[in-house]
Amino acid sequence: MTGTRGLGARWRRHRPLRTRLALTASAAVALVALGVCAAAFVIIRYQMTRQLELDLAQTATQRIQQTRDWGPTAGDASCRYQAVPCVQIAPADPARDPRGGYRVLPVTTATREVAAGHRIPYYSELTVAGQPVRMYTTRLPGRHQALQVALRSDTVERGVRHAAWALSAVGAAGVLLAGALGYWVSRTGLAPVARLTATAERIAATRDARHRIELPAGPPGREDEVTRLAASFNAMLGELEESVTARRRLVADASHELRTPLTALRTNAELLARADRLTDAQRDRAAAALGRQLREVTTLVNDLIELARDEEPRPLVEQVRPAALLAHAVGAAREHWPEITFTSDVDPDATGLAVPGVPARLTRLLTNLLDNAAKFSPPGGPVDTELRLTAGELHLTVRDHGPGIAAGDLPHVFDRFYRAEAARALPGSGLGLAMARQIARAHGAELTAEAAPGGGALFRLRIPAH
Repeated sequence: MTGTRGLGARWRRHRPLRTRLALTASAAVALVALGVCAAAFVIIRYQMTRQLELDLAQTATQRIQQTRDWGPTAGDASCRYQAVPCVQIAPADPARDPRGGYRVLPVTTATREVAAGHRIPYYSELTVAGQPVRMYTTRLPGRHQALQVALRSDTVERGVRHAAWALSAVGAAGVLLAGALGYWVSRTGLAPVARLTATAERIAATRDARHRIELPAGPPGREDEVTRLAASFNAMLGELEESVTARRRLVADASHELRTPLTALRTNAELLARADRLTDAQRDRAAAALGRQLREVTTLVNDLIELARDEEPRPLVEQVRPAALLAHAVGAAREHWPEITFTSDVDPDATGLAVPGVPARLTRLLTNLLDNAAKFSPPGGPVDTELRLTAGELHLTVRDHGPGIAAGDLPHVFDRFYRAEAARALPGSGLGLAMARQIARAHGAELTAEAAPGGGALFRLRIPAH
């Protein structure tokens, strides 16, 4: 049994889904058709046999009225003709049998018991003059006699055979129709799957995620499962195309951003290679420039790695207090930007509040916002930070008093490598705010930027506090 199941499983694995679906649908319809034909055959056979028995019972009732005063009589072979019954009366006592005995219809112990009232009427099969007949034996009321009535049953058998042949033909036609329907169902039902497979194979061959599966037209909300699968596949292709486009843009932008510092590094390295021709002051300037450019390239590469990793915070999540992180980030910013005044206003309700997150990444987010604000603030200008608990959310704002964000630059401040016209002369690579938004989204928070009232830029961070 195990070997048979294993062979069947291997056979199914080596057959295409369309073939298996066609065979399954065909087998289901064929079984239904054959079952209907078999049930119809049983019903027809039962009804024809039942009709013959009703004819026998009706004939017996008529003969009971006609033979009210008859004694035991031996039947003849009239029932060898169609629709002509054989009639015979047998007593319960064998001593009262007619002379010559019974030559056509047999009288058995069961017949005597019916005549004596010890057994209920019954039907039986026998042969008379070479013809099959069905006999009904019942008791004559008020007398110790049994009435036997027989009619030919070959008409019933012939009708049953004809019905069997007709139903067999219908069943064969049903099986053929089931095969055709199974093939049609497999082709129609799997057509979207075939298109999906072809699209996936084309994408795998061309590495072009712009291909889409054509969806059938129909009212929205009434799509079938396959159409929803195709729509989900199209959505996945859209996400894949967007991801591939973003990766390519990241590589192109990174190449562009790295070209200038690498060129400067090579120039300074070549200059230092001829240090014997330089004065001490020139050598010191070249070495300082080389170190500064190495730090910029290192920072840029680290930022690119952080952005490309795009990791979720869940594996390293712990309960952190944003107020403490903000105090730490503001303290570090004061050391890094001594010419900038940093102020911090923390709501007492938010001081001890903890939220799930990764401390290192949240600290990086706050540091990027503070560095960005300090970079655009005038010397001696303030950078204001505020932390409030409002409606179940922590609201953190970072504001500078610099030139602010132009309306045309506002939609792009979180794009990778985007630098506004006023910021191109300042140090940086344009990755800090993009990284800050990525970290915020990884923590389920929302980071937005806007122009501050009275001038400057205002960044809002909303963190769910539940």
